[in-house]
Amino acid sequence: MYLLDANVFIEAKNRHFGFDICPGFWEWLVLRHQQGSVFSIAAVRDELLRGNDALTDWTRSLPDSFFLSPDQRAFPVLAMLSSWASSPAVRFTQAATADFLASADYLLAAQARAVGFIVVTHELSNPASRRRVMLPDACLEIGVSTIGAYEFMRREGLRLILDPTITRAR
Repeated sequence: MYLLDANVFIEAKNRHFGFDICPGFWEWLVLRHQQGSVFSIAAVRDELLRGNDALTDWTRSLPDSFFLSPDQRAFPVLAMLSSWASSPAVRFTQAATADFLASADYLLAAQARAVGFIVVTHELSNPASRRRVMLPDACLEIGVSTIGAYEFMRREGLRLILDPTITRAR
């Protein structure tokens, strides 16, 4: 099962899977949620609702069950992540640590560990970074797997096929 980072939704809307050209992608996410394999968290929902566009409207249309609320099992993991990000041995700047601890990424990683999900994100690991805590690095620290959005789509069998009944040219 998968927990999706906000950037998966945002990048999809802004790039290859706009609502106007690829509605099947968005329908597929809803279907996968209904089948019990795709979720996100309430903090990601909050981020998506800050906009005023088609993604905001789509987010409002989703059932509450799409966005998981913090789970009690996540609280000890939050403490582990906080200790790790604040550790002098890791050496993140104070600003980087503060930003991470106030972010949806912090909650997403902890929730994924608590429920045993894989995190889907466009972020890439950068263990040398001291100015920003990268979600894949935080996940690695607590034993959570991460994959990119396209690998997620491949694993889950997404196929967007042209409808042969749509043949009219503009």
